[in-house]
Amino acid sequence: MKTITVPAVTEQLDVVLDFIQRELEQIDCPMKICNQIAIAAEEIFVNIANYAYRPDVGDATIRCQVRTSGQPQVTIEFLDSGKPYDPLKNADPDTTLSAEERDIGGLGIFMVKRLMDEVKYEYKDGKNILTIQKQV
Repeated sequence: MKTITVPAVTEQLDVVLDFIQRELEQIDCPMKICNQIAIAAEEIFVNIANYAYRPDVGDATIRCQVRTSGQPQVTIEFLDSGKPYDPLKNADPDTTLSAEERDIGGLGIFMVKRLMDEVKYEYKDGKNILTIQKQV
């Protein structure tokens, strides 16, 4: 599993997305799936940057594994040592309501869950670990 660690600040988003894109190029990932993964990765990383350590800044580690045998699959883990937070335990927003009627928040992780085949969270050894998987 390839790994990078960067400061959890939005200015590092391009570094994170470039790292993931380089891994996806190994399997000639279709553009549509590359875009879906990029959207999910952006949402997760920006949330870490904006909320995990506030008001301080810490690091985020991104691990990316590309399985090429059988059905190609991409697994990406986002790790931070910020405040424990499981974004998956919140109820999905009611998208039948108008924007004015809806509660604030939750659309980003909802979108991630829709775009990815699997999304899971765990808190282990003082770290938030959010894992996304996508079949290619």
